[in-house]
Amino acid sequence: MANKIAVLSQKGGTGKTTAVRTLTDVLRLAGLKVLAVDLDPQGNLSDYFDVDPEAEPTIGDVLAGRASAKQAIHGDVMPANLSLAEAELQLAGKMGRELTLRKALREVEGPYDIVLIDCPPALGLLTVNALVAADHALLSAEAQYFAMQGVEQALEVIELARDGLNPDLDWLGVFFNIADMRTVHSREAYASLREHLGEDKVFSTTIRSSIAYAGSAERAVSILEYRPDLGADYLLLADELLRRLGLSAARRRLTPHLPDPPAAVAAG
Repeated sequence: MANKIAVLSQKGGTGKTTAVRTLTDVLRLAGLKVLAVDLDPQGNLSDYFDVDPEAEPTIGDVLAGRASAKQAIHGDVMPANLSLAEAELQLAGKMGRELTLRKALREVEGPYDIVLIDCPPALGLLTVNALVAADHALLSAEAQYFAMQGVEQALEVIELARDGLNPDLDWLGVFFNIADMRTVHSREAYASLREHLGEDKVFSTTIRSSIAYAGSAERAVSILEYRPDLGADYLLLADELLRRLGLSAARRRLTPHLPDPPAAVAAG
């Protein structure tokens, strides 16, 4: 069965959707079959993958009971649009609403090695659905002093999902996004996070900030192709992720693509 990973952050603007898009690309490069699920009504992940805006059905139709999950897959992406916000409102009045996504994904997870779920930047019902459906949770945090507060709020939602709904949910850790580790501010924020959470819960790899990500998203082109020097960060992040998941064979397949150490720390 697939490793289902919910990727979340306490707020928008942390580069989370870019992370889901790029990790999807890297994991596929490592020979894994990956399903990307857009669970954000803004549909940014769907746009990034250049899914037709008129594509139907979507994840909103699945959660509303109008379509099956299998029908909503378009090129290994389960897209979203604003209809997902309506579906979330409908879910609020249903019994067992937190289990809706888990039940839907059972139909489609078999052929996949990894299912990456891009959660909305709000810790509400859609995010809880993702965490109940997932095997693992991965947090994206911005490199700033309030990162710890956001991570703590996300961890509270993870505990909510664990409490009687998904007790086996594993927290993989948190990675720093949109970071400029050349600044004292970012380095101190990173050190504070490691001190409070433990070194094993903070990824060593940080994702550099760059305006190039906006251009990559606008053109619906992976950063691996658009700016390979920046993509190197995600190659290293994926390697750490695969290690934490225990997927040794995929790590070996990824190894030839990993950058040399100097490339990983070059200025963005």
